[in-house]
Amino acid sequence: MQHAQIYITPKKDILDPQGKAIADALAALGFEGVQGVRVGKYLEVDLAIESPEQAGRVVDEMCRKLLANTIIESYRFDVK
Repeated sequence: MQHAQIYITPKKDILDPQGKAIADALAALGFEGVQGVRVGKYLEVDLAIESPEQAGRVVDEMCRKLLANTIIESYRFDVK
């Protein structure tokens, strides 16, 4: 069994209105020095696969085909 942690965020050049709203709210609450906020998705997936390498290939394919919109989002993952 393998456990994958997947992080998906907007690419750096993509406007993130939710992140901007959070950054503005933090400033309004007095939190100084916040230079920016990016909001993304975090997923955990358990796989009935023994090999971490094979699980990594499967998770990468999941991200490319469904979980991330690779035109506007970046993703990374850890398999344990």
